[in-house]
Amino acid sequence: MKKYILALDLGTSSCRAILFDKEFNIVGLEQKEFNSFYPQNSWVEQDPKEIIDVQFYVAQQLLVNMQIDAKEIAGIGITNQRETTVVWDKETNEPVYNAIVWQDKRTSSKCNNLKQTEWKEYINKKTGLWIDSYFSATKIEWILENIPEAVEKLATENLLFGTIDTWLIWNLTKGKAHVTDFTNASRTMLFDIKKLDWDANLLKLFSISESMLPEVVDNQTIVGYTDKEIFGVEIPIVAPIGDQQSALFGQLCTSPGMAKNTYGTGCFVLMNTGTNVFYSNNGLLTTIAWGLDGKVNYAVEGSVFIAGAAIKWLRDSLNIIKNVRETEKMAMSLDGNDGVYFVPAFSGLGAPYWDMDVRGAITGLSQHTTKEHIVRATLESLAYQTYDMMEAMQNDTNIKLNQLFVDGGASSNNFLMQFQSDILNTKVIRPENIETTALGAAFVAGLATGFTTMEELKNLKKIDTVFTSKIDEMYRISLLTGWKKAIDRIRKD
Repeated sequence: MKKYILALDLGTSSCRAILFDKEFNIVGLEQKEFNSFYPQNSWVEQDPKEIIDVQFYVAQQLLVNMQIDAKEIAGIGITNQRETTVVWDKETNEPVYNAIVWQDKRTSSKCNNLKQTEWKEYINKKTGLWIDSYFSATKIEWILENIPEAVEKLATENLLFGTIDTWLIWNLTKGKAHVTDFTNASRTMLFDIKKLDWDANLLKLFSISESMLPEVVDNQTIVGYTDKEIFGVEIPIVAPIGDQQSALFGQLCTSPGMAKNTYGTGCFVLMNTGTNVFYSNNGLLTTIAWGLDGKVNYAVEGSVFIAGAAIKWLRDSLNIIKNVRETEKMAMSLDGNDGVYFVPAFSGLGAPYWDMDVRGAITGLSQHTTKEHIVRATLESLAYQTYDMMEAMQNDTNIKLNQLFVDGGASSNNFLMQFQSDILNTKVIRPENIETTALGAAFVAGLATGFTTMEELKNLKKIDTVFTSKIDEMYRISLLTGWKKAIDRIRKD
């Protein structure tokens, strides 16, 4: 009798292993951080082998701690940080360079040049994306142009590319499966989201050989089995799902018009648009939500590059907080923001601005400004950036969103969730289980292995708190006006 689903969640700063039972309750969780490196300004890298070591460690340690026999696991679901790029030698399993993380901006100038050409519209129509260094294509191209070893191995067709999901599956199967899914492929800026295949013209544009690319499958596919050396038995591995799409599915936003926001390292709003490919006029992305039962669902997405990472910055760089939990109390100790706004554009601005060159700033400082004001402004910045995306989404779709489902670490902050509801003037709904990114991957794995059904999943949704707006309209407008002024100031600089 299979009792559990194991979800592996490879985030931007840590790896987690979470064990779910038949009712998709969390019965055990292990988490461990890994390192990021910043070799130059706006460059962000990670060690691909360290990521694998950490992910294997937490998964194996979880089973040991819980005294779970791996034979009881029905399948493994995978969700991952998207766009992050790994290129490796398929014979030696050695990466030719560090993983280039989605936040990395080294190819910004290349992207800015491309935006001035006819490729801008072509890329948007084929991939649903706007040209940006955020995505994988120019990261792969940079490795091929700057790492001599990569060029040598490409000539022998020994070179492979993958996002983090592909790299993990390759290692879980000991090189037997080189595969990704529709959601991750749709974030490479190389994938035709209508034809569901790699686009030959884009491969040529970025000088990328198709021999490097993984097979692309839908999310209800068993892509391989774990090597016996890892868990002692072979466990089915289900096709991965990108972290934001996984959170959308974990919130069971399965009907068109339903939307969620995940407050993680970045901040990501996705709205399900069903089987329709919807193109934005306001700087949002069109992406694949998932592929299940032979049917592909699409979503429109707004991305904020720096969200929870700004709170981490308060702790690790400014040292004005000891842990993220104290931010709620500090923010609530004030009656207002005293005109202090923080635009955390450490890696530029995402949707709806797509300004890669702008950098962060704190405005409205005075001699009366305290660390509590800085903390409050940081939390409020997550809500303001979410408002910007939601406003663009509603303008694009002409759909008034009356509720927003939330998840991710920062969604546990009651001050932030109340302020989010105030600024949006809509319901903010937080589930009992805010680990919806891992939950979505577990749901997909459960469906693929026959562990559960969609009808059973729909009966599992449990709400923790519903936040409703408590401020008057004039005050809300004044707060938003201050935010817009802060954005305008840094963009003019």
